[in-house]
Order: sequence, then structure tokens, then C-alpha cells
Amino acid sequence: MIPENPYLLLTPGPLSTSKTVRAAMDRDWCTWDTDYKSIVQKIRESLLDLSHGGEAYTSVLMQGSGTFSVEAVLWTSLRPKSKILVLSNGAYGQRMARIATSMQAATVVVEFPEHKQADPETVEKTLQTHPDITHIGMVHSETTTGMLNNYAPVAALAARWGKVFILDAMSSFGGIPLDVKWPEIDFLISSANKCIQGVPGFGFVIAKKSTLLECKGNSRSHSLDLYDQWETMEKDPGKWRFTSPTHTVRAFLQALTELENEGGISARHARYAANHQTLVSGMEKIGIKPFLETKDQSPIITAFHEPQSTAFSFEKLYQLLKSEGFVIYPGKVSQAATFRIGHIGHVFPEDIHRLVAAVEKIKFW
Repeated sequence: MIPENPYLLLTPGPLSTSKTVRAAMDRDWCTWDTDYKSIVQKIRESLLDLSHGGEAYTSVLMQGSGTFSVEAVLWTSLRPKSKILVLSNGAYGQRMARIATSMQAATVVVEFPEHKQADPETVEKTLQTHPDITHIGMVHSETTTGMLNNYAPVAALAARWGKVFILDAMSSFGGIPLDVKWPEIDFLISSANKCIQGVPGFGFVIAKKSTLLECKGNSRSHSLDLYDQWETMEKDPGKWRFTSPTHTVRAFLQALTELENEGGISARHARYAANHQTLVSGMEKIGIKPFLETKDQSPIITAFHEPQSTAFSFEKLYQLLKSEGFVIYPGKVSQAATFRIGHIGHVFPEDIHRLVAAVEKIKFW
């Protein structure tokens, strides 16, 4: 028999959840029932409150992983004559660019080194070179490295140049304070199983109403038509177009309640930051250095340089830590050998102290 929780998921999502979030899934729901639809509406309202969107914004839930919501935004917001500028310094910026190009949308990709922020001067020069750009897309928390991209200067440029600004805040929303109105974000995308600490099953988009209203009829995808999904949820409040992940939705409402009880996003951000600081301090004491400079590091996940030892093997580290009750991530950085440890989810500094002690005990490098 598999134990209830054999290990902590130290990943950027799916992540370790509370017993009460998991317990919230222990019943069935009818998608047409008013009780269930009222849950959906509470979630939509809560997301707007967390984003500080107010009356100018709306929220839409979308079945599938967060990537489905990224693709839904692109299918819905890009017209045949649109051109999108995608800024990338990691795998998830590259993902956005790949989705856009697979749609045969006109796409300009500006790549920055994985250890560097997007440079606003380069962005503005690109806008000058390509005046027909209509959209700008970027990732907030790039979990390839743990980079927390400073999106504000880019969002300000988008507003000044009259471009639609799309922010993939998949692994940051709910764990890092932000305001969608300042600087203005047209589409913010995130997922149930990240910083709000729900379980996988749906993503969501917080959209500026005036921008979304201009998207009617744009999508060439039936399932990923964000406008149609929103219109359905507005006309019959809480109703999804297709079968919704009811258990995940109910768990998410519980996760939102627990976020509020913790003290909101600022309190959760403080806990995640404490987890990160505890991790980096402990790992540095045993000779394992982070990949990024402190100023660029998010409180979401940290990439570490692999120890310079012929005895080191990530697979061995992974299996030994798993036996101690921790699951970590392999590296994704293209220019360096790294591994990654997440510090979000139902995880606390005392858990990180135990992890560091487990790493130190291995001592095979």
C-alpha cells in the first residue's frame, strides 16, 4: 500500500498540497448544479481580488494544464495579421514562441541569456524595427533557472507603444504580489497547481475586459477559444463550455481559503522567500552554489550548479533524496550542469532544514 504522502514535492508544480485541499475532492459534483456553479463564481471573483483587477478585468477558467491556457490566450488574441514579440530567457519563453509559430502567427523572438533579464532597451529597439508588432509576451517566473523576470519595464513599453501585453505568470501568481493594472497587463496566465497550492486540472486567465471583447471570433481553435469560454461563464454564471474538472475546482476553492487564512499573497511570499533563503544558505554551507545571482532569483525554485566531482550523479542524488522523503527536479539550463529544488507549495522552512540535512548526509562528492 502506498503511504498517503511518501515525499514532499520540491518542484515548481504540481506541488505538495495540504490534507484539507486533498480532502475537498472527496465528493462528486454536477457541473450544471447551482451549488457547483457558485463555487466557480467564487473562484473567479477571488482571482480578480488577488490580481487587484477590479471592474476593468475579468477571469476565465480553462481546462487542462497551464500550457493550455497559454495557447488559449494566443489563439484567441492573435488575429491573422497580428505579430507577436516573444521575449525568452528560458524554456518557458521558448514554449510561448513555439506555440505562436505552430499557429503560423507572425512571430519575432528575442532571446536573452538564461542568466540575464530581458533588456528594455533591446525590446524598444525591436519595436522600432518591427512597427507592425501587435503583442508582446514574456514569462514572469522562468522556472528553467528560477529567474524572476522584471516584467514592469516591458509592460510599460507595451502600454506606451499600444501593444497587447501577455504575461505568463504560471509559477508566480499567488506567491508574488502584483497588480494587473499597474503596469497594465492585458492577459495574465496561471494554473491551479502552483502558488495558490491547488491540484492539477485547470489554468486560468485574468484578462482586461476591453482587450478580451476585441477577440470575439478570432480563435481558430474550438476548444481553446478563451472568448467563448468567458462568454459562456458570463451568460450562465459558473458554467463551463465542456466538462470541467469538478474535483480540482472544489480543491482550488479550499486552497484559496487557505491562502486567505495564511494572510494573503504577501504572507505566502514571505514564507516562500524564507524557504528559499534557508535552502540557499544551507546548500552554500556544504559547497553547492546557486546558478543565478541573488538579485535575479525568485522565491519559487532555485537552480544549483552540480558539484564538481566525478562521483556526482543527479540520478543518484534524486533517488537518495527520494528515499529520505524529498523529490527534486533535474536541471534545464542549456549552458551549465544544474539541478533544481522548488520551495513552493505546502512546504515550510523546517522542511527545507530537513532537506539540507539529507543532502549533507549523502556526501558523495
